[in-house]
Amino acid sequence: MSYFLNLLMSGLVIGSLYGLIAMGFAMVYRATGMVNFAVGEVMMMTAYISYNLAQVPGLGFMGVFLAMLPISMLLGWAIERVFIRPMLGEPMFSRVMVTIGLAVVIRSAVILIWGVEPQPYPRLLGDEVIRLGEMALYPSQIFSLCIMALLCLVMWAFFRHSRVGIAMRATSNNETTALLMGINVNRISGIAWALSSFFSAMAGLAFCLMFALEPEVSQMGLRGFPATILGGLDSVVGGAFGGLVIGVAENMAGGYLGRGLKEIAGFVLIIVVLMVKPYGLFGQREIERV
Repeated sequence: MSYFLNLLMSGLVIGSLYGLIAMGFAMVYRATGMVNFAVGEVMMMTAYISYNLAQVPGLGFMGVFLAMLPISMLLGWAIERVFIRPMLGEPMFSRVMVTIGLAVVIRSAVILIWGVEPQPYPRLLGDEVIRLGEMALYPSQIFSLCIMALLCLVMWAFFRHSRVGIAMRATSNNETTALLMGINVNRISGIAWALSSFFSAMAGLAFCLMFALEPEVSQMGLRGFPATILGGLDSVVGGAFGGLVIGVAENMAGGYLGRGLKEIAGFVLIIVVLMVKPYGLFGQREIERV
């Protein structure tokens, strides 16, 4: 029983990272209808920025956390304003290719500035093991779970009760109608990219608190994308849930069936779910009249 519980908890921890990344993918898709393939690279860049902030004497974890909030959102807004907004009206394929090119540029810039050697990230939350019954967790793992749960709650309230969230839902349903109703679509797009960058930053911070900091952090972006598909590309909270499901599925498969099956367990799960629910677990079904 102890082995099962530890597999479950470690699966939820890695799933929370997938979930945060999936929320970044889904936020942009929900507002603009496009897939941002630079999520992993934004995660990597913000992780390195937080690393520099962590070196400041006396700043501590809360200082780094609070500093990353405006920095990450400003970075996301700048990316949208400089690279994405000029592409409005262009084919979706061209806009997606811009994000792929942007990912390459960000990765190269990070390597040029910080190098390729792994950096030991400061243990801002300490290394003391916290025991919950038969399970043992580090503070960084608890942070990852808690920040994802908090952001899910905030996003649920944001889309249901805030004017900006409702405007974002309207824009995702029909951009032309939203424009006719007086919604500033450009502003909505900028907010979506800023929030997406913040989710990526939280994923990067949580990852580095648990592991080392290196350019390969960006690969987590592609590993988190299946969680977006599973939860539903247009569902931010659904993407978080999809990340948890995939994280647990991978860990259980690796623990009971063999490590070789760990990497494919999530994709097998996605295939099975999409055969039943093509739009994901929480995705919105699109109905077209012909």
